[in-house]
Amino acid sequence: MPLSDTSVRARGLVKRFGEVTALDGLDLDVPGGTVLGLLGPNGAGKTTAVSILTTLVHPDAGTATVAGVDVVADPRAVRARIGLSGQYAAVDEHLTAAENLEMIGCLYGMPRREARRRGMDLLEQFRLLDAAHRPLKTFSGGMRRRTDLAGALVADPPVLFLDEPTTGLDPRSRGELWDAIRERVTGGTTVLLTTQYLEEADQLADEIVVIDHGRAIARGTAEELKRRVGGEHLDVRVRTSEVALVESVLSAVATGPMRVHHDEGEVSAPVSNGVEALSAVLRQLEDRGVAIVDIGLRRPTLDDVFMELTGHEASAETTS
Repeated sequence: MPLSDTSVRARGLVKRFGEVTALDGLDLDVPGGTVLGLLGPNGAGKTTAVSILTTLVHPDAGTATVAGVDVVADPRAVRARIGLSGQYAAVDEHLTAAENLEMIGCLYGMPRREARRRGMDLLEQFRLLDAAHRPLKTFSGGMRRRTDLAGALVADPPVLFLDEPTTGLDPRSRGELWDAIRERVTGGTTVLLTTQYLEEADQLADEIVVIDHGRAIARGTAEELKRRVGGEHLDVRVRTSEVALVESVLSAVATGPMRVHHDEGEVSAPVSNGVEALSAVLRQLEDRGVAIVDIGLRRPTLDDVFMELTGHEASAETTS
């Protein structure tokens, strides 16, 4: 099925739930055959955006097309062109993995035999063939997530929506899911991925849109966004009782918002002239008798980008 240059496009999406504005004029463009990472904290509007683009929720204002089809004017045609894996595995735990995928294929209108064959092919691809005939209730969390992603791919959709697909997974399961997503994109699938894991966006996304309070506040590749922060970051770890003192010392050299983890005794600040800042901070902390556990300079991360743009970390909860 041919795709336009832009597989997913949204303009001015607005969605309100009572007094809460979940989306406040969101614009998105996802070129065909790429991964767009929609990055933001819980409550930023990521899931609401996916719900509109997958025809589960109607926008209050704005327009959106998926694979060239308007999500409001022709939702059935949109659903025929997409796969969706939500935050929670949408599988029947009383059915086997093979039965789940066969059922999903039949719901897409596929002949039962074709749905069964396609399901088994996907279970083999996701290294689940040995467990194909086990009930889902016996699966681990990672196995369920892989089965759910396989379900989103049964009809071989050209556009795939992944809403925080690795939430709650251990590092190994997360890495396996990342490999499966990369393989789909290599085959030409377009992916819109929502996540609050900065490493996930860094690993998978061709471009990243940072969303906060229902608005896109920045867009670019991971490296482009990191360059917006600029310079280096000075990280200091001390005893928890001395964090406030370190925070005071670093405030004199910081060029932007600092990240402070009181429970872990860590303070991080963006700095210019990193070596000079490091030397100055070392002298001041030694003069004040602070016992330094660790200190060093590093390049900025996406977490630093999010802190710079929003004033809070990507894992922070918001009221929206």
